[in-house]
Amino acid sequence: MGKNRLEAFSDGVIAIIITIMVLELKVPHGADFRVLLPLWPVFMSYVLSFVYIGIYWNNHHHMLYVVQKVSGGVLWANLHLLFWLSLTPFVTAWMGENHFQAAPVAAYGVVLLMCALAYTILARVLIRHHPENHALAEAIGSDRKGWISIGLYIAGIALSVPFPGLGFAMYVIVAIIWLIPDTRIERRVHR
Repeated sequence: MGKNRLEAFSDGVIAIIITIMVLELKVPHGADFRVLLPLWPVFMSYVLSFVYIGIYWNNHHHMLYVVQKVSGGVLWANLHLLFWLSLTPFVTAWMGENHFQAAPVAAYGVVLLMCALAYTILARVLIRHHPENHALAEAIGSDRKGWISIGLYIAGIALSVPFPGLGFAMYVIVAIIWLIPDTRIERRVHR
């Protein structure tokens, strides 16, 4: 089957995820900037999660760009990714509302880790479904950046219990690593 419905559905779910996250930002009572100060953890959580959702949307788009068809396995792998992404608004709000306490920061890391694993699974299922598509297989390659990210998520989760700030910092580092667009697929396609 074609990939258009999968792309459209995924884009819709991601748009809803972002909408839910922004709706969690409550307007403070008061008209001066001091009323914004207590909201900084909520806002910082939102910014980081928005960046993560943007990274997944961007990379998902690039990965699907080089494939022509999808299978039932691809659909389920994609739903698996969307499931974990859909938990992002919950852990984002929990972490922000509780000012980066240990359990919410660790839970946030678990969701990020599961998103990364689900994305890796989706990439591998797509490669298996398209054995003739050398551009996709070569672009993904060993996915060193992805495996480094998974290691940093695990470290962030472990650090979150004794040092929530360090756990959060690990998640920021992974986001920075991925903020630089992953051009592996684009380079292969334009060759």
